[in-house]
Amino acid sequence: MWWLLATTCCLLLPGHIDGHKQGIVTNPEANMNISEIISYWGYPYEKYDVITEDGYILGIYRIPHGKGCSRKTDSGYDVWLGNSRGNTWSRKHLRLSPKSRQYWAFSLDEMAKYDLPATINLILEKSGQKQLFYVGHSQGTTIAFIAFSTNPELAKKIRLFFALAPVATVKYTRSPMKKLTTLSRKAVKVLFGDKMFSTHTWLEQFIATKVCNRKLFRQICSNFLFSLSGFDPQNLNMSRLDVYMAQSTAGTSVQNMLHWAQAVNSGQLQAFDWGNPDQNMMHFNQLTPPVYNITKMRVPTAMWSGGQDVVADAKDTKNLLPKVANLIYYKEIPHYNHMDFYLGQDAPQEVYGDLIRMMEESLQN
Repeated sequence: MWWLLATTCCLLLPGHIDGHKQGIVTNPEANMNISEIISYWGYPYEKYDVITEDGYILGIYRIPHGKGCSRKTDSGYDVWLGNSRGNTWSRKHLRLSPKSRQYWAFSLDEMAKYDLPATINLILEKSGQKQLFYVGHSQGTTIAFIAFSTNPELAKKIRLFFALAPVATVKYTRSPMKKLTTLSRKAVKVLFGDKMFSTHTWLEQFIATKVCNRKLFRQICSNFLFSLSGFDPQNLNMSRLDVYMAQSTAGTSVQNMLHWAQAVNSGQLQAFDWGNPDQNMMHFNQLTPPVYNITKMRVPTAMWSGGQDVVADAKDTKNLLPKVANLIYYKEIPHYNHMDFYLGQDAPQEVYGDLIRMMEESLQN
């Protein structure tokens, strides 16, 4: 889960490129999977399958130590990369087929209740540690807010929670995805079905590796890639667009998107409304979905937000801050959008330096 630091020094460097002809620059990582990218940059890796309590099989990757980067930019932490159910690297189940509707009947609730605990427990088991540092971005923070406020035993296993572009409520979000909230559930399912949402297709891969690697199309591709979250061309390595685009869309469930639409409309961080009192009673033992109470979370938390973030709007962040009971650090970066926290060229200076410092200070105490 602590992936943003030890890997950033490698993943975002201009690095090795080929195909220098006719204005074409192809980055080989655009056609690689996670293991291949890690190995390409000289890091060791381990892959594990995490089985959740409800039978989902999640792929999780480990970079046990640094290699290939200088000591100055590689802090040598044991880095684990988690994946939520339904994305490209976690699309298996002990009993259910991804072709079935039952497989895709999940949203944030299940990710927080099953995926995160199973992942954290495996990391602690394999590493022999009692606690870990958790770094989450966007939905990764939402899942953590839910899990750490409802599962006190899990919360005890987190030494520090680093929340980048934190998302709890999305009442004021300005992302174009907000347009989905004007549609009825029936209309959304007519448009997108009731299984997978936003899967990565061969056509997208082709566009990423055969079109977006040409200088002529960089502006068009960047506008498309970041249309839902905004971007700053001055803070983005434009020569890496093919990698960003090829690796960006991982997939989730239509139900998860309905959950986000519900959050926009309600202005609350609330469990998924199954659509009728009987279904809600079956899932929650009450007629309406429960509201998650973030004030119950006691994990020491550091937060960074972006002044230009159209997904995690400043008004929602302002409402979130007083609810975080153990907030040890907060920084707003005025020029940051939603993606700058891991794609911004100045992220090591704006975010990662302080993040590493806080981890090191925590380990010294």
